[in-house]
Amino acid sequence: MRSRTPLAAVLAANSISTAGTSLTLIGVPWFVLETTGSAGRAGVVAFCATLPIVVAALVGGPVIDRLGRRRVAVASDAVCGAAVAAVPLLHRAGLLEFWMLCALMALNGLAHTPGNTARYVLVPDLAEHAGTTLARAASLFDAVSRGARMVGAALAGVLIAAVGAESVLLLDAATFALSALLVAAGVRGVRAAEPRKAAAPVSLRAYGGELREGYTYVLGNRLLLAVVLMVMFMNGTDQGWHAVLLPVHAEAELGGATDIGLLTALFGAGGLTGALLYGAVGHRFSRRTVFTVCVMLCGAPRFVVAGLTGTTLPLAVTMALGGVAGGMLNPILTTMTYERVPEELRSRVSGALTAGSELAMPVGGLAAGLLVESAGATGALLVMGGVYFLATLSPLVFPAWRSMESPGPQVSSSEPCPPAPGPAGRTPRSSVS
Repeated sequence: MRSRTPLAAVLAANSISTAGTSLTLIGVPWFVLETTGSAGRAGVVAFCATLPIVVAALVGGPVIDRLGRRRVAVASDAVCGAAVAAVPLLHRAGLLEFWMLCALMALNGLAHTPGNTARYVLVPDLAEHAGTTLARAASLFDAVSRGARMVGAALAGVLIAAVGAESVLLLDAATFALSALLVAAGVRGVRAAEPRKAAAPVSLRAYGGELREGYTYVLGNRLLLAVVLMVMFMNGTDQGWHAVLLPVHAEAELGGATDIGLLTALFGAGGLTGALLYGAVGHRFSRRTVFTVCVMLCGAPRFVVAGLTGTTLPLAVTMALGGVAGGMLNPILTTMTYERVPEELRSRVSGALTAGSELAMPVGGLAAGLLVESAGATGALLVMGGVYFLATLSPLVFPAWRSMESPGPQVSSSEPCPPAPGPAGRTPRSSVS
């Protein structure tokens, strides 16, 4: 029977979880700068928080299928909530050491990716369950995520200034708990959310075979590899921006945490606008043209403007416009992903794609912290912006991007995953912000 409740529950849970993640994204770096005064230590915390994300994505796809997407999403939110709540509670008790902060953020990162992946791969089935189109569900999923990111960022900036970073982290823990409850109650009775009954007996050999299926699918396509490599560099520099460069720039040149919240909220508002624009009219144009233009505008300009100016207004305008461009990227990538990957491979392939796309994130945060201490904030911003710009030239340089317009055939999991030429390419889930 058709029902919109499971899709609505996942969209609500994802929006609440994303808003909470925005609180952490701003609250943790600010907490580190307040308590240690060191950009280098902020970079170390960012490294510890993101390395487990990559590890979880590398090996987690088959686990999601075996345990069930609903169970994984609920357990992920529960663990993340406990890890985030422990930071302010231990600090207030006078027990928080720096290594504990790193360990708790590592645990949060390790649990966070499986939950995100589980919710993401459910969307096609829930769209069918709700009687809506895949393109509409994908655009809605991205739009509510960006809207939640905008609200969470604005709330974080205000709350940090009003009640401190510790209280913001406690609020984030509460959002994880609410997200877990929504998925637990709202996604009952959906077959795709339950464990796979036909899965092979648990063994290292069977697990390795399932893991290989995802990576074989990814490595066998030139378009897929081109997208993964580009998004990898974009996400790495974005991590350096959020975890180190923007907090340091705001503390030294702007108005502190309030301006971080404002700027991040404007970027999120632009992203929401871009996602809605693409859903309304953008899909009528060439995917490659829209993607190529938007990917070059969404990231590098904000690094340059922040590096060359010391006031909020130019950066605010740049981030709002960059957000509009960035908002059009994920609907393209998400729709292409859902079109190409069969349901039975979705968790494994999505895990492999997430791992590749986020591979540079630990290095990005750490590199940004070291660059600030060695070359200063301006030098770090310009270097990281240059890396971002070079990465976004990929659609203009590599011929594999020409196959973006073709949906490409799906491959059954009962057959070997072929090294499909150009048009059979598949685009990964990206965390392009």
